[in-house]
Amino acid sequence: MPERIGFVGVGRMGGNMARRVKEQGYTVAAVYDVNTAAAQALAQELGCEACADLTHVTALSDVIITVVTDDAAMKSIFSGGLLRGAKGKLFINCATISPEVHVKIEERVEKAKAQSLEACMASSITQARQGTLYLMCGGKPEAFERAKPILEKLSASLRYIGPAGKAAQVKALVNMVMNINTAGLAEGLGLGAALGLDLAMLREVFSQTGANSRVLQTDGEDMQNRDHSCFFSAAHAAKDSGIALKLAKAEGLNLPLATATKKQYDRMVTEGLGELDKSGIAELTFKGRHQPKAA
Repeated sequence: MPERIGFVGVGRMGGNMARRVKEQGYTVAAVYDVNTAAAQALAQELGCEACADLTHVTALSDVIITVVTDDAAMKSIFSGGLLRGAKGKLFINCATISPEVHVKIEERVEKAKAQSLEACMASSITQARQGTLYLMCGGKPEAFERAKPILEKLSASLRYIGPAGKAAQVKALVNMVMNINTAGLAEGLGLGAALGLDLAMLREVFSQTGANSRVLQTDGEDMQNRDHSCFFSAAHAAKDSGIALKLAKAEGLNLPLATATKKQYDRMVTEGLGELDKSGIAELTFKGRHQPKAA
């Protein structure tokens, strides 16, 4: 594959995406992360360079895939040297961030005579490693077409949504609804446990009725067994519900379920549970599981 790829952000998602594209025949030329140890370990594994600064990532790469945590991190990398020498490069931005930030990043990238595409991920770590992500893309059609061969190696389903910001809007709604479903499932199983019901039976009944959901499949057993190994953290759930609520506020909409769910995930962060998987919200709803911090 002729294009050299650089990765900015090589945590659980970015690192596995880098492994995947390497296996598919692409050259991973450079990696960068604020966690320098993680970047160095991955660079050694993949036989590429762990860059000490963002400018060097751009210099070594034709395509730069960014997988950072939030709006602040996204703004920081694009102000921190990533656009120096960016002419002709393609930036594929995979973070779940505010739609308006994606729009502003595209403007900055185009001023640098480069291309930008948002490629929002509605999947988790296992899918990143296996190349079976569900990707929603926003940006100029020509940027999407250029990115498509790489993204097809990372995804099982690839969808072009529209201009910059639109894919991020859809992703915010996906995560908002997922978070509401997760909170609802935790309450249903928590009440079931309090009533002395067999939770394996209850989950089976849920799966055959209107209580069924994808979250039941991915999180139900974990909630029952208190296995909250992190695939999508409570802290990220709080952030993403916040993005959706900000969009709702701008449209004059009141979303009481999304608001209540965000309060639960905010509480997890406050209570020191923010790095648990989103399934850890069950710790707040099952009797006797979590003792709140003293005020």
